[in-house]
Amino acid sequence: MEQYAIKGGNPLVGEVEIGGAKNAALPILATSVMTDETVYIENMPDVRDTNVLLSAMENIGVIVKRTDRHKVTLNASNISELVVEDENIKKIRASYYLIGALLGKYKRAEVALPGGCNIGSRPIDLHLKGFSALGANVDIKHGLVLASAEKLTGTHIYLDKVSVGATINIMMAASMAEGKTIIENAAKEPHVVDVANFLNSMGAQIRGAGTDVIRIVGVEKLHKTEYSIIPDQIEAGTFMFAAAAT
Repeated sequence: MEQYAIKGGNPLVGEVEIGGAKNAALPILATSVMTDETVYIENMPDVRDTNVLLSAMENIGVIVKRTDRHKVTLNASNISELVVEDENIKKIRASYYLIGALLGKYKRAEVALPGGCNIGSRPIDLHLKGFSALGANVDIKHGLVLASAEKLTGTHIYLDKVSVGATINIMMAASMAEGKTIIENAAKEPHVVDVANFLNSMGAQIRGAGTDVIRIVGVEKLHKTEYSIIPDQIEAGTFMFAAAAT
């Protein structure tokens, strides 16, 4: 097991800037495809997962401009493909956020299973049940999640267990469904709140994020926004522990 041995007595001195939360950045990047207008995102963590997701988004026609290491501008007005099966996207879990985003906006999505795993080993059953409850036809074939709907209709969804990914994915799709959706037993993590705030900044109508009941009134379209991703609480906690340990 890897470990650190720390001998105290030499306290840390100085300031650090906490980077953006990866677990918020990934769904926020995916959500940016839900508008035809330009989205500007700051405090984006420059890590493997975000870079893989941005590359996959470029492959389906999203215009991605890195204005800085931690700033990105995205425009999805010319998406030409709703099938996401890039080899790299299969290596990251967050690929499933493109299902909710594309399904919400275009009512169709075909996205490689997260991590290239079968559904048994990396279950996303709650995501699929949520999409089905909104009126989508969902299937899995040849390692792809296939989701389509003539229209998405708001409904009452109770999650059998608390799931951050399912909460966010359903919230994304429901934000452009017709009518009102209620998600009960929703995850309450800070990155769920951040994605909801991002969607609301684009014109979505989401209330209750951060509690176990989220209420969403669907809208017809979302618009441009400028948004800064929340700092990563794990990184912040790591520095706090380092200060105490030294």
